[in-house]
Amino acid sequence: MYWHVGSKDDLVLLATDLVWGDLALPDPDAIGWRAAAAAMAADLYRMFTGHPWLVQVFAGHVVYGESKARHDEHQLAVYEAGGFTGAEADRAAAAVFTYVLGNAAGVAATASLTRKLDRNGDGAQKRLAEAMTTAQEIAARFPRLRARLETAAATGYAASPDQTFEFGLRALLDGLSRSDSRRG
Repeated sequence: MYWHVGSKDDLVLLATDLVWGDLALPDPDAIGWRAAAAAMAADLYRMFTGHPWLVQVFAGHVVYGESKARHDEHQLAVYEAGGFTGAEADRAAAAVFTYVLGNAAGVAATASLTRKLDRNGDGAQKRLAEAMTTAQEIAARFPRLRARLETAAATGYAASPDQTFEFGLRALLDGLSRSDSRRG
């Protein structure tokens, strides 16, 4: 394979750009800038959680390619359609992107840990169970954390309550919408 691709890093970037090419580019003129921004963020989140290795790629590579550039160009157009200009559009796009990436990090961490446990066998599973027990014992000392220990969010490593991503995205876009209305 390396006869066709110069290095593992080049292969990772090619695979990344291939996956990036599957993202939809909704028309902000047809559905509105906010709906287009929300759709792009949700699609990006699906991509990152469907391919958790991509989250790790950002930690070790400068990510670029035609498909990513096409996505980034369209994302800026969406925010410009919402009235953001220049650096404001850049900040809005970056805020949503980092929100999505940060939320996908929990899924990527779980996938990475699962792979590690699968490779290392029962001893690793036992250490994880012990660590989770210790974490729960510590959390039980704090009233708000103790109250949440029986919730779905407390049942798994890096878990969060249902619809956390959607809630946060709505809040972020609400804030961007208000900043948009202040500009007139």
